[in-house]
Amino acid sequence: MQAVEPYEESLGRSPDMVLREAADLYDGGGRLRKTYDRLSTALDRLGVAHSLIGGYAVFLHGVRRFTEDIDVLITEEGLGAIREELVGRGYTIVPGSKRSIRDAETGVRVDFVIAGAYPGDGEAKPLAFPDPAESGEKHDGLRVVDLRTLIELKLASGMTAAGRLQDLADVQRLIEGNGLDENYARNLNPYVREKFVELCEGRGSPVDA
Repeated sequence: MQAVEPYEESLGRSPDMVLREAADLYDGGGRLRKTYDRLSTALDRLGVAHSLIGGYAVFLHGVRRFTEDIDVLITEEGLGAIREELVGRGYTIVPGSKRSIRDAETGVRVDFVIAGAYPGDGEAKPLAFPDPAESGEKHDGLRVVDLRTLIELKLASGMTAAGRLQDLADVQRLIEGNGLDENYARNLNPYVREKFVELCEGRGSPVDA
């Protein structure tokens, strides 16, 4: 199947496209929304539980943030069904990746995150990616991981993986955008509470978010 130009490459060549796509995303449309709607419909048909995670999830939880791809939480069994049923039927494999596909119509890349894996450095820790059937909720008609789970996973990632400071910056902006303070830490896994409080207090800040 011949796919259109990768979405991220189109964005890289056209600043005007970036502005248009960001405006469309903020209005509830654009290629990212179209891609997820198409994928979600296909996964529902296959009986594959799924939830948005990553940058698009941050956006849906109140942060005006743009992203070039989509991250979707699924199970290992769900990934098998995707490879068997969707690749070659509207989706193509992303070369060099075992957990990514590309929408052949929109050019948007979809990266799958597997339930049970560990965020950040991939090493065992008190937090793992949850079952998407148990951690999702609806925002703007889209299935997305709940705020507490998103914050926990991004903190665990930013705390343990090199080059993942954006995850900590995302948490800073989620704190601001949702009016959270250090009292919210009592809702979080103990593993990430201290880092959450640091970010609330402006300590341990990776970037100006």
